[in-house]
Amino acid sequence: MEPIGIILILLVLLLVLFATEWFPVDVTALLLIAALMLTGLLTPAEALAGFGDTTVLTLASLFILARVLMRTGVIGWLVQRLTGSSGPRGAGSVQSPQQGQGLIRRLLAGVTAVSTVTSNTATTAVFLPVMHALVRRTGTPASRVMMPLAFASILGGSVTLIGTSTNLVVAGFMPKLGLDRLGFFELAWVGVPGAVAGLLYLFYVAPRLLPERDSELEQEVRAYISDLTVAEGSPLIGQTLAGAALGRDHGLTVVAVRRGGRTSYAPDANFQIEQGDTLALESDSEGLLAAKAGLGLVSRSEEKLSLSGLDSEARLVEAVVMPGNELTGRTLREARFRERYGLSVLALHRREKTMERLGSLRIRGGDVLLIQGTESRVRNLGDTFAVLSDLTEQQRDQSKAPLAAGLFVGALLLAGTGAVPLVAALITAVALALALRLISPAEAYRAVEWPVLVLVAAMLAFGGAFQSSGAAELIAGWMSGVLQPLGGVGVLAGVYLFTLILTQPMSNQAAALVMLPLAVSIAGALGYDPRPFAIAVTLAASNSYLTPLEPSCMLVYGPGHYRFADFLRVGGGLSLITFLLTIVIVPLVWPLT
Repeated sequence: MEPIGIILILLVLLLVLFATEWFPVDVTALLLIAALMLTGLLTPAEALAGFGDTTVLTLASLFILARVLMRTGVIGWLVQRLTGSSGPRGAGSVQSPQQGQGLIRRLLAGVTAVSTVTSNTATTAVFLPVMHALVRRTGTPASRVMMPLAFASILGGSVTLIGTSTNLVVAGFMPKLGLDRLGFFELAWVGVPGAVAGLLYLFYVAPRLLPERDSELEQEVRAYISDLTVAEGSPLIGQTLAGAALGRDHGLTVVAVRRGGRTSYAPDANFQIEQGDTLALESDSEGLLAAKAGLGLVSRSEEKLSLSGLDSEARLVEAVVMPGNELTGRTLREARFRERYGLSVLALHRREKTMERLGSLRIRGGDVLLIQGTESRVRNLGDTFAVLSDLTEQQRDQSKAPLAAGLFVGALLLAGTGAVPLVAALITAVALALALRLISPAEAYRAVEWPVLVLVAAMLAFGGAFQSSGAAELIAGWMSGVLQPLGGVGVLAGVYLFTLILTQPMSNQAAALVMLPLAVSIAGALGYDPRPFAIAVTLAASNSYLTPLEPSCMLVYGPGHYRFADFLRVGGGLSLITFLLTIVIVPLVWPLT
C-alpha cells in the first residue's frame, strides 16, 4: 500500500480511538509510534526522535516548576493576595452578596493571570478548593462559579508561549514546516484582547446562562484534631483568639489550649496566646499544614524525629487504623508509636466530634491518622494500617517561596528577552530547584504528566510522516478547492473552525499537530503566507469551551453538577468571541499575503 493510504488509515483510526477513548491517550500514542515503525513510514530513530524534542523537554520542565511553585507556597501566596485573605483558604470574610460577586470576579481575573505562565489544568486544580470555600461562605451555587473558573484558566493560555502545552507543541513543530518558532509574547496580540473580552463575558453574560444547582465536591474533607505548639517568633504570640482570627482566616478551630500542666477546653475569644502554648486544633489536612508553615506552629512529635524540614524522603500519608491494630484502646504515647514505627502522627480524624487533645485520645479502629516519616518506614506500617492517600505534596516550606519565585521569573525573563532559548532557561531553573532542595527528585518525576509527553512525542512523529508522505498535501488540495471562493479571511475562518471541531474528539495538542501541516499546505496552495494560518490553528486548538472534554473543564464537571449541554450553551458565546477576535486581529498583525 502507498504511504499516503497508510497515513490516511492511521489518521482515521486515531480519530476513532481519541473520540471513543477505548485506550488511554498515551497507549494510543504508543500504538501509533509502533505502527509508524512497523509500516516503514519512519525509521525507529525518526519515530522516537520526538522524545528528545525541545518541546517535550520544555513541557517536562514546566510541569516540575509548576509543582515547585505550589510546593513552596508561591501559588498560595498569590491566592491570598487576590482574595485579600491572610489564610490558606483564600475565601476571606464576605459580608454581602455584592462582596461575594466582587471576590468571584477578582478570583477569575487572577486565575486568567496565573494561567498565562502555568498550565490551564494546574491552575484550575489550585483554585478549585479556593472557589469551593467561597461557594460555602457566600451560599452561591457551585454551578454558577465552577465553569467560569475553568474557562478563565483557558483564556490565559493564549497570552504567552508557555500558557498552554498546545502553544509549545505548535511552536516546536513550526520549524519542521519551514516557519520560525512562535515568539514568547507573539500570541498576546490576540490573547490579551481575548482574555479581556472573555472575562467581561464571564462577569456579565455567563451568569445569565449558567444553571443553578447545588453541589458538593466529591472528595470528602476530613476534619483532623492535632496538637501544635506556638514556637518562638510565631505571629500568634500576644494575640487573643479573636484577634488571631484562626477560624475565619485559617479554617482552624481551637478545641483546647494546654499551658504548663493545665488544659483549658473551649477557651473564649479573649484568651491570649503565649509562646509554648500547645493548641489542640481541628481542621482539614491542608489547613493544619498551612498553619505549621505560616503561623509558627510546630509538632513536637515531628521535631523529635527531625522531619520538620523538606526531607527528600519524607512522606505524608493518611492511614486508617484497621480492626485488631495493637494501638486500639491505647493513646499514642502508651503505645510508643513514635519509637516503635519511627513515624510522627501529626493529626487524627474521627467521625464524631471530640473535645480531647490528640495526646489524650485513645485510638479506635477506623480512626484516620495523618502520618509523616521516611518513605521506607511508611512502607513498613504493616497490614494493620491501610494507607488511604499520599498528601506529601500538600506540605509547604514558605521560607523558600522567594527563591522559587525568583528562579521561575528569572527563567521567563531570560527566555522572554531572547537571551537564552526557552528550553535552556527552564532546564537550568529545574536543575537549580533540585540542587537547592526546593523539590526532591522523586517528587519532580511525579510532577511530570507523562501521558501528555508520550502523546506529544508520538504526534510530533506522526505530523512529520503526515507531511512527508504527501497526505497533508492531498487533503489540503481538496480543502483548498472548497475554501478558495471564500477569499483569504474566509479560508482563515475555515481553518480555525475545522481545528475547533477537531479538538472536540481529540486532545488539543493532537488536533493542532494534525491541522498545522494541513493549514500550511492550504496557504501554500492558495498563495497565502502560512504564518497567520499557523497562528489560527494554535488559537483554535487552545480555546476549547464547547464540551467538558478539555481537562480543565473535566475538573469542574462533577463539582458543578453540570450537564454536557451546559458547556455548549455557555461556551458557545465564548467560542464565538475568540473566533471573531482571531479573524479580525490575525490578518492585521500577520498579513495574509
